[in-house]
Parts: sequence; C-alpha cells; structure tokens
Amino acid sequence: MKALLSALTFAFFTAVASAAPAKPNFIYVLCDDLGYGDVKCLNPQGKIATPNLDKLAAGGMYFTDVHSSSSVCSPTRYGIMTGRYNWRSKLQSGVLGGLSPRLIEPGRLTVAQLLKNHGYHTAAIGKWHLGMDWVKQAGKDVAELNIESPAQVNNVDFTQPIKNGPNAVGFDYYFGISASLDMVPYTFIENDRVTKLPTAEKKFPMMSGKAGFTRFGPAAPDFEAEDVLPTLTAKAVDYVKSRAADAKAGQPFFLYLPLPSPHTPIAPTKEWQGKSGLNPYADFVMQTDHCIGQLLAEVDRLGLGENTLFIVTSDNGCSPQADFPALLAKGHNPSHTFRGHKADIFDGGHHIPFLVRWTGRIKPGTKSDQLLCLTDFMATVAEIIGAKTPANAAEDSVSFLPALTGQDKAPLREAVVHHSINGSFAIRQANWKLELCRDSGGWSDPRPGAPKAAELPAVQLYDLDKDIGEQTNLQDKHPDIVTRLTKLLEKYVTDGRSTPGEPQQNAVPVQIVKNAKTAAGKGKKK
Repeated sequence: MKALLSALTFAFFTAVASAAPAKPNFIYVLCDDLGYGDVKCLNPQGKIATPNLDKLAAGGMYFTDVHSSSSVCSPTRYGIMTGRYNWRSKLQSGVLGGLSPRLIEPGRLTVAQLLKNHGYHTAAIGKWHLGMDWVKQAGKDVAELNIESPAQVNNVDFTQPIKNGPNAVGFDYYFGISASLDMVPYTFIENDRVTKLPTAEKKFPMMSGKAGFTRFGPAAPDFEAEDVLPTLTAKAVDYVKSRAADAKAGQPFFLYLPLPSPHTPIAPTKEWQGKSGLNPYADFVMQTDHCIGQLLAEVDRLGLGENTLFIVTSDNGCSPQADFPALLAKGHNPSHTFRGHKADIFDGGHHIPFLVRWTGRIKPGTKSDQLLCLTDFMATVAEIIGAKTPANAAEDSVSFLPALTGQDKAPLREAVVHHSINGSFAIRQANWKLELCRDSGGWSDPRPGAPKAAELPAVQLYDLDKDIGEQTNLQDKHPDIVTRLTKLLEKYVTDGRSTPGEPQQNAVPVQIVKNAKTAAGKGKKK
C-alpha cells in the first residue's frame, strides 16, 4: 500500500511538472526614436502603414501609457538592462558616444545576466550605446560621459579586442554597432572585436533631401548606413534559427534586438524609398516594421510562437530630425496627441509604443492602460521565470505580468519618474504630472535658457486626464500636489529605490534633492 501511494504521488507530481509551462523565450525589440503616433494601431489617424506591428498587437496586447525612463538613448538603455532609473548612474544628462567607456557598473546585475544565471542563452544584436572599453592610443583619450569630439574619433586602436562590452554584462553573443548610426566608428562589432578595421573615413546624409551629415570619422571601407538595418535583421533571424532546437529541448533564449532605426541617418533602402508617400522618415518606419515582421514570421515558422514573449517598444519619442512640419502638413504626427518630442520632459519625449505578444498567455487583441516604465522589464522577467532579484538590483522595476495575464485589478506602479536630455525631472502619479523645470528640458519650445522660459513658473503641473497635451499649468492652483509629488521624488532619490525594499546607498548627487526642494518653493511667476 505504501509503495502504491508513493508511486501515485510520484505520478501526480510528474504530471504537474509536465503540465507546467516551460520558461519562455524572450525577444525584446527596441526601436530607436520611433514615436507613439508612428504605429498605426496606436494612432488610427496616422498616415504610416505598420502592418506587422499591428499584427503583433492584434495577436497580443498593446499598452497606452508606457514610458522610457529617459527621453534620449543611452539612459533609457541603462534602465532596460538594469531595472534601475538612469539618473542613478554616472550619466546625469546627455548620451554616450561610440567610443565611450562602459556605463553599467561592475557587479551590477543585468536582465541578461539574470537570465543567463537561470539557464538561458543570451544574445544582443544591434545598437549597444551603453559604452565599452576600447584600447586607447598611447597618450590619447575619449570622452567618458558624452559624445567624443572630432579630435578624438581616431584615438582608439581598433585592432585590439574590446573589454567590458555586452559580453561582460551577461550576453553570450553580441553583433552590432557601438552606438547610434550617426556616431563613429562605422563598422560592425562581433563579441569583442570589430569585424572589419575602420581604415576609411566616412559620413552619411542625416536624411536624403535635407541638409546635414552624420559625424565624420573612421569607417570600414564597405560600411554603408542603408545596409545596417537589413544586416541586423538577418543576424536576428539567423540567431533564432540557430536556437530553435535547443529552445524546444529545454534551453530557452533571450534576444535583445536594439534596432538603429528610424534614428538618423534616416536611410531606407532603395526598395523602401518613397513607399510611404510622406517622406524618408516615414519610409524608414515602414522598413523597420517590415524587418520586425520578418523576425516575427520566423518565430512562428519555427513553431516558437507559443513559448516566446515578444516585445516591441522604443527608447524615446520621435526626433525632430524626422521633419515634423513636413509630416504634419500631410496629416501625420509622430508624437500623437502628446506635447514635444525626443529629448523633452513633455510626454512626446518619453511616452512610447509598447506591444507584447505571448501566444496562449496573453488574450489576443487586448489593451492595457497601466502606467509603466521600461525599467519594468527586469522584474517582469524575474517573476515569469520564478527568480528573485537581490536587494541591490532592479530597484526601480515593477512586474507587469499581472497586466499581461489580465490579473491586474489596481495600478501596478505608485509613480514613474521621467528624465530629459538636460537632466530635468518629472514625476507622474495617476493623472498628475509634475515637471521640475520651467521649460521643455530638451529641444522643443520653450527651450532651456530661452528668454521666454525665464518668464514662466519654475515648475509645471498638469492633469493628464483633462490635458494630455500639457497646455494648462496648474501649479499655482494645487500647491499641495506639487509638494506631495516633490517629496515622493525626494524619497525615491534618497532611498536609492522606488520599489519596496531596504534603502540602497545613494550614489546620486544630493543636488538633485536640493533642486527638487527649491523648485517646489518657486511655483510662481517672477
């Protein structure tokens, strides 16, 4: 009898284990400067066709209120990789260059390392833009926390292996470019070496038909801007093919695919030029959509769709390099109904597309209005695979798994902190958004330091439920909300985290706290 009971017990647990879903593959596609309004399913009035993104959303879920942690490139990528707000790093404003050293701190857990620790094969294919340690020429230097100067672009020995790149933060394989496609060096990198020495010097048009070129500097002789997106797409498709058998046999994979498009240089291939009927930027968006569709189709062809969580999003809002006046004249607004664009503290700078498909787990054709941040990927991954993050990791990451499965009955986040290119802060809680600056914090009007900005109140408070376009500043009517949100931001800074847990040692300059307090007391016109 005892033996029979033991056998039945074993059979029961074996059946339960076999019925439990396997750990899913993760594919995270990060577009570069893609606006919320550029995705047709999010903006039906938009004029750009995005059939593959629309198909992805129809097969899963689209989110209406997701934000990048910064309104520019490098900081957002830091947040995605670490689950930590970008302003907790050394980079307090601006972006890195293509020759900048590693930004992610030694010993800091990344989402790639977390997954690798739990049996995943991990790959990053695309634009890194988080720094890597190049071997510098004797007596030469490069900028650490901003883009290298023209005098510094040849200060690196490109024949030497690179240290502390993607392979040092949890990725088994890397192929791509070191930073934005308008930054040197213009050559591909595979793991820790350039694939071809940049023995030539090149620059590329920022957008055909418009003035301006990318930075001039070292390039592989056959490197051309328009080849980069197709090359990275092919590499991503090949990677999924190479991992399919192992994924089905029990070793899942994580593919991080940070695309270089539709960022400048806006370089659609000949096949896509003129397709949109709008301008080259819109053509480039269409090509980006097509490339994502190729990867999605391969996932499905290989029978991986039902065990792959597939995310598409953007690192910030659309850049003015897209030529907003030309697009608006034809009825298309990349920022949708939001004020501003890339670099700004206004929502156009950081309110971004976020589409997720997980066949069999996410109900097709659903949407979520949860307020989320791209830092939330790490906590979500951890919950899905049943991992715990240590106290000193993912300090600003909240799992959105309940939203994916329809189990969210209340807001998942207490608040989200926003950050602009010049280091300005905003904090959003429910319908209220407090901006601790009197200007855009970025590139749109009123620009920081402009005479017009000097005449405005020191802080801005908007009720986004009634004023999604951030037109009516209510700071003088609700001083209590200004004070409450400022104190919440101050707490997040001093605690070293915005999620429950033990306060962490604060590496952020205390000046942030002082600035927040000062701004809260200056909510009146001069």
